[in-house]
This record gives sequence, C-alpha cells and structure tokens, in this order.
Amino acid sequence: MALVEIEGLTRHYQQGEFTVRALDGVDLTLEEGSFAALMGPSGSGKTTLLNTIGGLDAPTSGVVRVAGRDLASMTSAERSDMRRTRLGFVFQAYNLIPVLTARENTEFVMQLQGVPAAERRERAEQALVDVGLGGLGDRRPGELSGGQQQRVAVARALAASPALILADEPTANLDSHTGHDLIDLMRRLNEERGTTFLFATHDPKVEEAARRVVRMVDGRIREDEIR
Repeated sequence: MALVEIEGLTRHYQQGEFTVRALDGVDLTLEEGSFAALMGPSGSGKTTLLNTIGGLDAPTSGVVRVAGRDLASMTSAERSDMRRTRLGFVFQAYNLIPVLTARENTEFVMQLQGVPAAERRERAEQALVDVGLGGLGDRRPGELSGGQQQRVAVARALAASPALILADEPTANLDSHTGHDLIDLMRRLNEERGTTFLFATHDPKVEEAARRVVRMVDGRIREDEIR
C-alpha cells in the first residue's frame, strides 16, 4: 500500500532576482515498509523533498498525499496533528532539548500526543533500550556523545509509533563506526516493526543498506532503483 504519493511536485523560491527550482516536477510513490534513500549532490532537492513530505515546506504546485491525505487540503492544525501522530523526524542536528534528560526528550512527542505519563515512560524506556541506550535515560544531551544524542533522536521518533520516519543526513555528524551501527539499528527496526524510513543522505553506507535508492539532480529524479 502506498504511504506517500507525489505527483508533479514543484517547489520554487526567489533568491534575489533568480528563481530557484528546488523541486522541479517530482513524481514518487513510497510503499509502506520501505527503507529508501534520496541521494544526490548538495542542492539537488533532497532535504526540500523531505520537508515537503513532512508538511514543513509548502509546494509551489503538485500533489503530496500521506496515508491517503492530500496535504494541501489540510488546515495548519491538521498538518501539525499529522506530524505528531503519523511522522517521525530525525535531523542532522539532533534537535534535542538540552534541559531535558534522554528519557524526557524521548517522551516529548508522546506528551504532545496526550499519551498518559506511565505509558510514555514505559515506551520511552523501551525505545532507549531498542537504540542501545538502556540505563542512560537520566543523562542530559550534554552528558552524551554525538552518536548517543543521535540515538536519542531516533528513540524519540520511534517511541511515538509513526508510520513514516523522515531522516535528514542522520549519520553526517557521526564517526564511521557509530554511523554504521545507527544504520543497522534503523534497518533492524524497519524489518521488525515495519516502520517506513526515507533518508536524505550523501552517506554511501546508507546507500548500501537501502532497499531503494532515488537519485536526484537539480530538483528532479534522475534514477529510481529498487533492490
């Protein structure tokens, strides 16, 4: 079943007197359970495509449907609700809240969802165990390594039980060993839980692990390889 359906998607914006065509006629369908990578040089449109799927950027034209819902037909509140309940985000910069512990950061999205406190804690603890951080729930981000902070970001995304996780360069700030471990973890969670992953990345390790590789150049899809 198609989880994401994109038809004729464009995203243009002005940069001085020039029009930047960040996305220039993208068609893409992503099935449930996919483990897919968007590859391409900087400026190819990978992050813009991820942000548009996540409802963070509005398209200039075209259609984006997530779980059968056309994002353009939603109100701002409905898009926010979709991000809370259907999507998980893993950013290159982690985006953890410094004053909260790893467990509290992991609980944060669930708190927005209105999940009861006892259930939040249980799910957060399990998510931290799943990403290899069992026993470190009381540490704040500043007390964790970069790799551990990125694992907290993955735990936060997973604990909310999203249908789709959008990951923007999740291994960019990690050493090769930690990055490899993180990819293995996400691949295992994809296989065991059926969570759909879509990466925007330059990392050849992510490309190697992906079951689908979509190559972008100048805002367009040039190649779409399903393995």
